[in-house]
Amino acid sequence: MFFALTDEQRALGDTVRDFLADRFGLTAVRAVFEDAAGDGHPPELWKAVGEQGWLAVCVPESFDGLGLGILDAQVVARALGAGVAPGPWLPTVLAAEAVRLAGSDGQRAELLPRLASGELVATVALRGPGRGYDAAGVAVTASVPAEESAPSAGTGAEAGAEAGLLTGTASPVEYLAVAGLVVVAATEPGRVAATSATSGTGTGAGVGSAVGLYLVDPGAPGVTVTPLTSYDGTTRLATLALDGVRARRLPGSSTVVLDDLLRRGAVLTAADLAGIAREALTRTVRYDQERIQFGRAVGSFQALKHQLADLHVAVTMAEHAVMYAAYAIDAELPDLLLAVAVAKAKASQAARDATSTMIQFHGGIGYTWEHDAHFFYKRARRLYGAFGDPTAHLERVAALTVDTVV
Repeated sequence: MFFALTDEQRALGDTVRDFLADRFGLTAVRAVFEDAAGDGHPPELWKAVGEQGWLAVCVPESFDGLGLGILDAQVVARALGAGVAPGPWLPTVLAAEAVRLAGSDGQRAELLPRLASGELVATVALRGPGRGYDAAGVAVTASVPAEESAPSAGTGAEAGAEAGLLTGTASPVEYLAVAGLVVVAATEPGRVAATSATSGTGTGAGVGSAVGLYLVDPGAPGVTVTPLTSYDGTTRLATLALDGVRARRLPGSSTVVLDDLLRRGAVLTAADLAGIAREALTRTVRYDQERIQFGRAVGSFQALKHQLADLHVAVTMAEHAVMYAAYAIDAELPDLLLAVAVAKAKASQAARDATSTMIQFHGGIGYTWEHDAHFFYKRARRLYGAFGDPTAHLERVAALTVDTVV
């Protein structure tokens, strides 16, 4: 079987890369990176993200989307990673996926077109501080309010929709300061947890109380947002604290839907990492072809050539693992759990190694703030553990393979 992207998918990736190179290159990235007090959300970039349809990839055509899948979305994610582009693309796409997968007809009709166009910025709060990426990692609890009240504006609520009062903490959450909507995972004591053969993302068993997904207005009473300091200036992180915050439930949400959403997040994060790894390797090879030492290009020395060749193999394997995992999700293949775990583990490791080598093989200049290498390294290090680190995912691989052998 020959597995590769279609011409249309390759063209989509080229479009994103060309736009970033022409309109939002590393000089613009540096401006966001060094503006620690800023919101990390450049309006000119976000306007283009919405107009180009990069947010609409997974949104159905009936809601002004492109009606494509995660395989197409990972093409965009990989190009954004290669450009170390800032902005809430991933959290907004995941929030839209939550609404698409679990929202009511009214919630989909109200929210998906706005999310697809970029009119509404959203984010997701799916785990507690220091916890795993599964149902056991959720640190917010939902209770049923004594009396129903009118739904808050901007939450996609409708008459008859279930309400909840949310209390607890989620962290880290991306781009809370600019989000108009937050999808929050909350345990639901008293509900029976739905399970399936594909439960879990590789970081836990996903058992215990049922989990629901709730729409929260970040400006609602009882919401506290505390900014966090991050070494990666291409994002903005915060802690979300909720104290009896009224929210509206996505009626189709469950532990199974949470697991599905986490898998989608893992694959898109892996795609970002694969893009970082490929760009870091490409820039390193180019530099070592041009840098002269002892009368010849340093890239001609065997010690460097062997390391770079090994990195090329690792990065290529990560790219294909991510593509297959995305395809497995779209096609609902029986090995999708294994595919996602392999993809995230390999992409995290490849990006870590490629960006570390980028700094080392650029010599002294690679260690300086003025060089761009640290943008790639820091983004790779942050995403290394996002949606599960390699250890967690390799444990999942072992559980799905070695531990099943009798």
